[in-house]
Amino acid sequence: MGKGKGQGKVVRAAASASVRPPQVIRPPENPIIAPRTDNPWEWYATFNPAALYDEGRVHLLYRAIGAGNVSVLGYASSTDGIHIEERLDDPAYVPTQPFEITPPAPHTERQRWYRRAYISGGGWGGAEDPRLTMVGDRIYMTYVAFNGFDPPRVALTSISRQDFLARRWNWAPSRVISPPGVVDKNACILPEKIGGKYVIFHRIFPDILIDFVDSLEFAEGQYLRGQYAISPRPGRWDSRKVGAGAPPIRTPEGWLLIYHAVDDRDDSCYLVGAMLLELDDPTKVISRTDEPIMRPQYSYENEGHKSGVVYPCGAVLMGRDLLIYYGGADKFVCVARVDVQALLDYLRACRPRRSIASAA
Repeated sequence: MGKGKGQGKVVRAAASASVRPPQVIRPPENPIIAPRTDNPWEWYATFNPAALYDEGRVHLLYRAIGAGNVSVLGYASSTDGIHIEERLDDPAYVPTQPFEITPPAPHTERQRWYRRAYISGGGWGGAEDPRLTMVGDRIYMTYVAFNGFDPPRVALTSISRQDFLARRWNWAPSRVISPPGVVDKNACILPEKIGGKYVIFHRIFPDILIDFVDSLEFAEGQYLRGQYAISPRPGRWDSRKVGAGAPPIRTPEGWLLIYHAVDDRDDSCYLVGAMLLELDDPTKVISRTDEPIMRPQYSYENEGHKSGVVYPCGAVLMGRDLLIYYGGADKFVCVARVDVQALLDYLRACRPRRSIASAA
């Protein structure tokens, strides 16, 4: 993810493809981050972590809910990607903008409906579900901005790599980049330009949307348009809705995108799969997993604020392992690992071989 120093590289192997999904292992250390009752801002929930590999460490920004029921973002890091060796006592990002702070009363009936429909993790809005992408010497963070009463929107901020690594949280002023009045979530940025343009993935139900933009410095009133769409597959495990998880990772086979989905036949749980996108045109889908690679199985995925949730927001490569960071049950930060070549082999065996995202 990004081009952090020490980032592992995928080596093409001649392993025979299996028709079964590869084994995804949850380490016994899960959950790797849990709420701390002695810390007021994260006493209730810690979940949905962004991940970035740089300077020999996995850096995590995780969503936390505590006092005030407002989502803020905490920081933790690990050298092996599993054992947390550093966890800051104070948040790394705190909402400051009107679009992520609860507006004063009175509230309209429509606002109260959004509050009931889109509150997650037990919180009443704030900065939710971050993703991190490093472009050059700057780290960009997309997240869901929710003031608790209006439709959740995609927000974007950034920080210099130097400040990030020094834990100096000098974030650029955040701005919303999705249009008002529309629920838009699950945004992440491709770590490389395509045809001189930045590529942003996001989600307006039920599709993954893709936009090409000239700059990440969005002007006032400039919003994502949803130029291309990757849609759910009727009758399959990802038939109800799909959303981008971690920012795509470059591999010799294509861009590897971990995504979450819900099945129309059982909308009680989230599932995790993967797809490969063309390196020179990420609107072209090479393949998608025929089956999910993760489903809720363990207590920390089924016992929390919301049962049946495995919700990926980050992934990094460490040697042959792809580490997938996800929220469990809207309560915990968890990690799973899978042999990346085995996952690529499985994707190669899945059909259809190639499709093109439709113009939205």
